[in-house]
Amino acid sequence: MTRVDTVVAGRGLPDRADTSRTGVRRVIGSWPGPWRRGLVLAALALALGLFMMLHSFVPNQVGNLGSLVDTFLPWFGLGVPVLLVGALARRSASATVALLVPVLVWLSLFGGTLGGKSHSGGDLMLASHNVGAANRDPAGTARRLAASGADVLALQELSQEAKATYEKGLAKAYPYHAVQGTAGLWSKLPVSDVRPVDIRMDYGPLAKTKQADPRLDENRTLRATVKTDHGPLVVYVAHLASVRVNPRAGFGTAQRDRGVQALAEAVTAERNKRVVLLGDMNGSVADRAFNDITSRMRSAQDVAGDGFGFTWPASLPMVRIDQILVRGMQPRSSWVLPATGSDHRPVAAKVSW
Repeated sequence: MTRVDTVVAGRGLPDRADTSRTGVRRVIGSWPGPWRRGLVLAALALALGLFMMLHSFVPNQVGNLGSLVDTFLPWFGLGVPVLLVGALARRSASATVALLVPVLVWLSLFGGTLGGKSHSGGDLMLASHNVGAANRDPAGTARRLAASGADVLALQELSQEAKATYEKGLAKAYPYHAVQGTAGLWSKLPVSDVRPVDIRMDYGPLAKTKQADPRLDENRTLRATVKTDHGPLVVYVAHLASVRVNPRAGFGTAQRDRGVQALAEAVTAERNKRVVLLGDMNGSVADRAFNDITSRMRSAQDVAGDGFGFTWPASLPMVRIDQILVRGMQPRSSWVLPATGSDHRPVAAKVSW
């Protein structure tokens, strides 16, 4: 039968798409069995690798999705062992090889974090801790912090009820201290020029514990000058607004992001060479929302820490939201201190001039 006869008989011309699909099936069909199995798993592995590689292109316009991905990006690596189990169960060579893509991408992003970056020495030890308003053992927390050996200690979420307990428990180790509402600074070195910092917020988890007159931004963040043998050190103690993940609204960071901008402007305006920012930032410094701060200051954990240094929640830390950021100083080491009665873990770092 001729081509014309085929058309006349009502069968029509061969569809090009059908021809292409047939060709693909023939090619795949010619592969050995282990390469034909698990093609969906292989596709998922490639998609995971591309997603991690291109995560910075995830937009923030819709529910701050980009910031959410930035914050939890290391945990996307857990997709690799899950897909590996599937690949091994299917005995799929194609899926197993495809998993090299997300593995290599993850290592390129976080491999340096796993290596040891800490060094011995350091002129000054800094520490910071969100002690938790619901902490049932403030006296025990104060004892652990006093025993840490920190020269400068920043505390956040100091409730009015526990303030006196911390002052008493830390008095022997730290002759100098200042408190502005729920933010406090304890130091072995003289402290002066203490003042609140406006972080542009009007509510928070401790709103019920504050007096009626002061604004909450005066209660959560302070700036002070610490006198050292190498000159003045400007210290910021900050507790930014909490964030929430809501299925309808997405990653709620508006209040926190305003605080980030306020701190970035304050740090930029500082004329002093050496500046330290200690506190509960309620976000990872990998979050693009912190770019205006991280472009001016360095994370002690990123420069001199071993591992990710996760701090929250204290029972099973999954993200580092408690930060030590420095300008004009060299981080030598950074680590997470043992858990206290708080839902955060304390952080510490040694820096040199």
